[in-house]
Amino acid sequence: MAKDTTKAPTGGIHKPVTPSAELGAIVGTGAMPRSEIVSKMWEYIKKNNLQDAKDKRQINADAALEKVFGKKSVSMFEMNKHISAHVK
Repeated sequence: MAKDTTKAPTGGIHKPVTPSAELGAIVGTGAMPRSEIVSKMWEYIKKNNLQDAKDKRQINADAALEKVFGKKSVSMFEMNKHISAHVK
C-alpha cells in the first residue's frame, strides 16, 4: 500500500511552536513551524541590512535582535540556538 503523502508534515522542524514576546516582535506572535520562524528571521535580517559587510555569516543585532540573541553579534550558525531558547 502506498504511503499517503498529501498530509503536511507535523513533527520536528514542522511542529508549530509559540515564539516568546521578544522573538514574536520580529516574526509574529502566533504559533508557527520553526522553519517559518527561521525564514522570517532571515527576511528581517536582510530587510534591515544586518549581515556584516565583511563577513556575511555574521549577523549584527539591532535592538530587537539583541533581545533574542543576548549580544550584539552572532554567527548565522548560532542563530538557531538562540531561536530555540525563545520558543515553546
